[in-house]
Amino acid sequence: MGLLQDKLAKYDLPQQIKSKGVYPYFRCIESEQDTEVLMSGKKVLMFGSNSYLGLTNHPKVIEAAVEATRKYGTGCAGSRFLNGTLDLHIQLEKDLAEFVGKEDAIIYSTGFQVNLGVVSCVTGREDYIICDELDHASIVEGRRLSFSTVSKFKHNDMESLENELKKCRPEAVKLIIVDGVFSMEGDIANLPEIVRLSKQYNASIMVDEAHGLGVLGSHGKGTCDHFGVTKDVDLIMGTFSKSLASIGGFIAADASVINYLRHNSRSYIFSASNTPAATAAASAALEIMKQEPERIERLWELTNYALKCFRDSGFEIGSTSTPIIPLYVRDMDKTFIVTKMLFDEGIFVNPVVPPACSPNDTLIRFSLMATHTKEQIDFAVSKLIKCFKALDLL
Repeated sequence: MGLLQDKLAKYDLPQQIKSKGVYPYFRCIESEQDTEVLMSGKKVLMFGSNSYLGLTNHPKVIEAAVEATRKYGTGCAGSRFLNGTLDLHIQLEKDLAEFVGKEDAIIYSTGFQVNLGVVSCVTGREDYIICDELDHASIVEGRRLSFSTVSKFKHNDMESLENELKKCRPEAVKLIIVDGVFSMEGDIANLPEIVRLSKQYNASIMVDEAHGLGVLGSHGKGTCDHFGVTKDVDLIMGTFSKSLASIGGFIAADASVINYLRHNSRSYIFSASNTPAATAAASAALEIMKQEPERIERLWELTNYALKCFRDSGFEIGSTSTPIIPLYVRDMDKTFIVTKMLFDEGIFVNPVVPPACSPNDTLIRFSLMATHTKEQIDFAVSKLIKCFKALDLL
């Protein structure tokens, strides 16, 4: 065995967790992504999905993917930069730009690649990137690749943000990057105050709308629309893998910004383009979002119902106000144990442990879809109460 293998073989944390019988990852689903899924022949209620509008098995979305595959084949065999651009891609980019209120947009193969490719290249050596400390890992990786000076401010703390802005040279480019809705905590960025500070200190703003799209704003346009600050936000990022029921991502901005990214963003230029099926599925989901606002209304009805259930039952859920509901455990071992207990009771939820959170903030991530029922929520809450009490967590 070589030195590299020797080094990597010492990593045995997964084996340790498996030996305790509570390993919670790579659980195999044998059915479509719905409110109820089949796992090892057993029906389990799904409260660990990001399909907020429940469109992954919508007939129109499926048919769009099938038809695109019949017409264009299974892949594009190249990057968008060279031989991989389809009329499907161009039309979806136009539709997305119009939807979120920007001049232009480009599609990447995944949401992770959007943040990796945009954050790493839009600013230079003399510039600044200022991030919320709880921004998504893809933003973290993007800023690591940037040559700019990077700083973090305390989560949703506007005094901390202002302190970081004060440290920047007034004449330099300053880019504030935040999640619109934070993916683990479920709370919403204070965009009105971020906009105020950006104007005061002549900074630009990028908002990751991965978990805001399809959830907040008119017809699900996102957090920027929700607060009425779309014109004040310079770059709006979104993914297809949540409300848009597919795989991929996009960035929307002024035409000059998008032109620059088309020719300089390495994760865009050097990656194969989105498959025809994924592109058509996202396009169909976007049309459903626009045509069926009642889905979002239903999602919020269920969200408010579930939030009240958890608060009334004594769960610690932080400051969430969205379909992402964190149930704080604050103990890594118990987080794994309670996840296994809940699965045995027929409830699929996701454990959140480092590096996705600090060691003192481990939690169970409970997320909702518009297609859930109140009866399913009631059943899940009853099982959560049972399991949390069994571990003295409630």
